[in-house]
Amino acid sequence: MLDRLQSLAGRYEKLSELLSDPDIVNDTKKLRELSKEQSDLQEVFEAYTEYKSVMEQFDAAKEMQGEKLDDDMREMVKMELDELTTRKDELETNINLLMLPKDPNDDKNVIVEIRGAAGGDEAALFAADLYRMYTRYADVQGWKTEIMDANLNDLGGFKEVIFMITGKGAYSKMKYESGAHRVQRIPTTESGGRIHTSTSTVAVIPEAEEIEVDIRDSDIRVDTFCSSGAGGQSVNTTKSAVRVTHVPTGIVATCQDGKSQNKNKDMAMAVLRARVYDKFQQEEQAKYDGERKSKVGTGDRSERIRTYNFPQSRITDHRIGLTLHRLETVMNGDMAEIVAALTMAAQAELMDSKGE
Repeated sequence: MLDRLQSLAGRYEKLSELLSDPDIVNDTKKLRELSKEQSDLQEVFEAYTEYKSVMEQFDAAKEMQGEKLDDDMREMVKMELDELTTRKDELETNINLLMLPKDPNDDKNVIVEIRGAAGGDEAALFAADLYRMYTRYADVQGWKTEIMDANLNDLGGFKEVIFMITGKGAYSKMKYESGAHRVQRIPTTESGGRIHTSTSTVAVIPEAEEIEVDIRDSDIRVDTFCSSGAGGQSVNTTKSAVRVTHVPTGIVATCQDGKSQNKNKDMAMAVLRARVYDKFQQEEQAKYDGERKSKVGTGDRSERIRTYNFPQSRITDHRIGLTLHRLETVMNGDMAEIVAALTMAAQAELMDSKGE
């Protein structure tokens, strides 16, 4: 591990030199590539630098412990060794985590698709609640959100809503949200006060750059139509809504949220690229996974991952057995504890697989 860390630290320092080279500074593409590489290495470099310093202090304290000391000095050295040992262990744990294979999509923006599933109008209302939860969480993270397409029902719920979250690390924190979300509560449409169970599905897809997925103009079909809203009434009388079909895969993306046909087409193409990229990624991952299936999971849209019980203010993530009794704050965007627990579970699983 130390050899690998020394190599990475050397690369980080080399990048610092390259980024001050006038030829690199004047090459925008190269500058961006090297800046990103250095940014990815920074956390490892800082941890390794501190680890080296702690080890030097630890060795010095150990050497001093072997000398003839009075009682006070011996106690001081012992306390210092205890503190250094604790910090050394913390750094080793952190470095082991940092050295785990990184998901190449972690820093990407994401496209989130939420759909009301079982439960009719109540499922659509819950889909709207999930949308608000994610947008509020995005606000806390300093990310930006933009609706790309939406299909409302008469009660203001979403039969379907597709939106983009833009911000550093969006995928790393949102990727565990894919799956079926179950809600248990008394619907506003229920006159008898009975608790109903409904579901909405969430798909989180990393945004794909044009260079990452090759979609030729000859492979797509573009259709335009008039936008429509709840109840099917026309939102506008111009054909601003756009439907793009990727003929080889049959994947379709639609956007009708904007009034400009060009903007709607750009958004539909962004969704289409992401869906095609996601399809190819899922297929590649399946080849490597074989029978091994992640306990945390990020891709199975049909898997029931979480239950939101409103009468008991309880939220349970079934993948890791986490239960919190503060549903209201979570629905208001306070998802940090859930995201951290899922990330730790995924890291622990990676560590286990690394040791096999």
